[in-house]
Amino acid sequence: MTPAQRLRDLFARKEFLPMPGCFDGLSAKLVADAGYKVGFMSGFAVSGARLGMPDTGLISVSEMLDTLRSCVNAAGDMPIIGDGDTGYGNALNVQRTVVDYARAGAAAVMIEDQVSPKKCGHTKGKAVISREEARMKIRAAVEARTNHDILILARTDARATHDFDEALERCRLFEAEGADITFLEAPVSEDEMRRYCAAMTKPCMANMVHGGKTPILPGEQLGRLGYALAVYPIVTLSAAITAMRAALEAIKPGSNTKLPPMVDFPEMQQIVGFPAYWEREARYKAAELPNAR
Repeated sequence: MTPAQRLRDLFARKEFLPMPGCFDGLSAKLVADAGYKVGFMSGFAVSGARLGMPDTGLISVSEMLDTLRSCVNAAGDMPIIGDGDTGYGNALNVQRTVVDYARAGAAAVMIEDQVSPKKCGHTKGKAVISREEARMKIRAAVEARTNHDILILARTDARATHDFDEALERCRLFEAEGADITFLEAPVSEDEMRRYCAAMTKPCMANMVHGGKTPILPGEQLGRLGYALAVYPIVTLSAAITAMRAALEAIKPGSNTKLPPMVDFPEMQQIVGFPAYWEREARYKAAELPNAR
C-alpha cells in the first residue's frame, strides 16, 4: 500500500487527525512512536532546524527533499505530508516538485499560492500570485501525478493579502481542479473556520500556531467545525529549543541551573534503534572456524 493510499484510508474513517510537525528523522520517528497517524514535514521547522534561518524561501528544494527522505524513512508506516512551498517556481517546477516528493515517499505535497520567495503564513510581508495563476499551478500539480500516487494539498494565503471571500473562492477553485485537500491559511475567527469547512467537499486542514492569527482550538472542536486535519508545525521544534537552551545554560561553568528532564543513555539507545541494530548485526555475524587464518 502506498503512503497516499494509507492517507486516503485514514480520511475514509472520518476521524479528526492531529499532525505534529517534524523536521528530521528523529522528530518524525518520535511522532510515529507517540502513536500519531500522520506527520507533517514543516518548511518552517526544517528551515529553522537545518539552516538556523527563517522560513522566507531561503531553503532549497534539494534540502527539503533530503529532509523529506529522512522523515519518511524514520516514520515507518506513518504517512508524511511534505511542505512543497510554492513548488519552487512556475507550473512546470510544481510538476517536478510533485513527482520528486512522490518518489521520496510523501503521502501528500502542499503547494501554496504565495509569490516567491514565500513567507511563513503567520508573519508579515506575504504576497500571493493571481487567482488564475494559482489555479494553473494546482492543475499542473494534479496532472503531474499521472504515474505517481500522491495527494495534492492546495494552500492559499489570500486571507491575509486580500480577504476571506477571496481565500474561500481560491479553495473552491483548487477543489475543482482536483486538489485532494485544501488549506485556507490564517483565518482570524472561529466563524471563518466554520464557513470555510462548510463550503468545501474534500478534507480541510487547520494550522495551529500558538501566537499566530488563527484561534487555537481543541482537536475535538476543530473536528466539529469540519476539519479533517490540523497541523501543529512547530510544536516539536519549540519544545526542542526550550530544552536545549535549558541544558546549555545548566552546563555552563558556575551555573546554578539544573539540567532539564532528559532521557538517559539506555533509553536514547532504545529510541534510535541500537537494540534492533544489534539483533540484526548478530544475524549476519560470520562464524569463526577452528584454525581459521
